[in-house]
Amino acid sequence: MIVDCAHYLGGVRQHSGPLGIETAAERAKEGDGFVWLGLHEPDETELNQVGEAFGLHELAIEDATDAHQRPKIEGYDGSFFVVLKTARYDDDKEEVEFGEINIFLGVDYVIAVRHGAASALADARKRLEGRPDLIEVGPAAAAWAILDKVVDDYEPVAAGIENDISEVEDEVFARSGDPTQRIYFLKREVIEFHRAVQPLIAPLESIVNGTVVELDDTIRRFFRDVADHTRRVDEQLHDQRDLLEGVLQANLALIALHQNEVVRAISAWAAIITVPTFIASVYGMNFDNMPELNWDLGYPLALLTMVIAVVLIYRFFKRIEWL
Repeated sequence: MIVDCAHYLGGVRQHSGPLGIETAAERAKEGDGFVWLGLHEPDETELNQVGEAFGLHELAIEDATDAHQRPKIEGYDGSFFVVLKTARYDDDKEEVEFGEINIFLGVDYVIAVRHGAASALADARKRLEGRPDLIEVGPAAAAWAILDKVVDDYEPVAAGIENDISEVEDEVFARSGDPTQRIYFLKREVIEFHRAVQPLIAPLESIVNGTVVELDDTIRRFFRDVADHTRRVDEQLHDQRDLLEGVLQANLALIALHQNEVVRAISAWAAIITVPTFIASVYGMNFDNMPELNWDLGYPLALLTMVIAVVLIYRFFKRIEWL
């Protein structure tokens, strides 16, 4: 589905409504300005139509159709294919939702194919349209606007995960439940998020250094800013992984400590029960030559001995904090 499609010339959008695919391709081939086409979860037929109209490489079309690619930048005959992973934090579910944006970047066009709900690009387009000086740079400016939007959306996700980690830390040390499963899910989210962020660092640094493509100094500074934000998020994720590992180890240690406390309590009660059981078993033997059996005070003395022994052993285990 086409979300928006515009032709930009002289730093200005040339029309209000979205262009059709064929019209956009014709404007791009004229060589004046560039076209920015935005698609959301297109089907294979629509992608093939775009590919034929703009002359996109078949392998790039295939990757965009699958929509399960790792972040990367690939060159195809003077054009580039970029894969970005998007992320959105769901406060209600306390989960991270991941999506994908595929960018086809040529000398006179930018085609963004978005999969998933995260990182809608309407704000990125509106922001760029407010900067005619950047639009005049060409398709690289649109690519920056998309990258900047995606990376900016990473920061609230990282903040949401940070808040979840703080909550699970409190839960661990408050010993209010068993947070092991939640810790595991958080670790999995952080790892998946790291897989979305980390592969962007090297390509962005290559772009900033001019290794991949030569950029105008005007737009290079903006790409450098995106690269800095990406590195900052990546470092934050490294810290979160280490912190979660520490929380998991602390949780396991507290579980082991609790188990030890239970075992000690069981052992203490077993020891307490053993003494009266021993006394009762001795005098429960029906031998003839047991003079205590004929004492008038034998029974109360046996009970008193049991009570005194139980009290003394109980106080001993209380003193050493086994009970």
